[in-house]
Amino acid sequence: SDVWPLAGIRYTKYYLHSDGHANSRDGNGKLSTTTPESAVSDSFIYDPANPVPSVGGARSLGGARDQAEVESRDDVLIYTTPPLADGVELTGPISLVLYVSSSAKDTDITAKLVDVHPDGSAYNIQDGILRLRYRDGLTRKVWMEKGEIYEVKIDMSISSRYFAKGHKIRLQVSSSNFPNYERNLNTGGNNYD
Repeated sequence: SDVWPLAGIRYTKYYLHSDGHANSRDGNGKLSTTTPESAVSDSFIYDPANPVPSVGGARSLGGARDQAEVESRDDVLIYTTPPLADGVELTGPISLVLYVSSSAKDTDITAKLVDVHPDGSAYNIQDGILRLRYRDGLTRKVWMEKGEIYEVKIDMSISSRYFAKGHKIRLQVSSSNFPNYERNLNTGGNNYD
C-alpha cells in the first residue's frame, strides 16, 4: 500500500470475558467480539522478586517463541478466542483498554498478543507496557489510590499478521515482562535502587 493507515481499514474491538478466573492458560478467559453481559474482574498477585520472564520479543531480539512457560503462571491473565472458522488478517495499530485497580501506588500493566496454533503452541506477535504512574503522560507522576479503578490504554504498536483458519487469537495481561522491560518494584520509588 502507498498509504497508512491502509485504505479501507476496519477497526475491530475484542472484549475480555471470564468468570473471574482467567489466570494461566488453564483459566476461563475468553476473547470475543461480543460485549460481555456482565463485568467480572480478574486478579493476580504480582511479585517483583519473581517477575514474568520475557520469552522472545523484539526488544530481546528473540523473535517469536512458544509462550508455554509464561502461560503456565497464575500471575498471567489469558484470554483466547475459539478456533477461527476463517482466517483473520490483522494489519494496523493495536491498543488495549483496561480498567485496573491495585493495592500498590504504582505498577506496570503488560500486554502480549499471541498466535495459538492448532497443536497448542502459542507464539508472541506484539507486546506493550504502561507504567501506571505515567498513565496521564510522561511529564508527571500520578499515583494510584487503593480501591480506585482507572481506565488505562496500552499502546501495543502496529503489526501485520495473518491468523490462519483453526488458529486462535490470544491476549496475555500481567505486570511484568522481564528483562525485556524493567520490572516495577511497586513502591513508587526508583526501580533501580
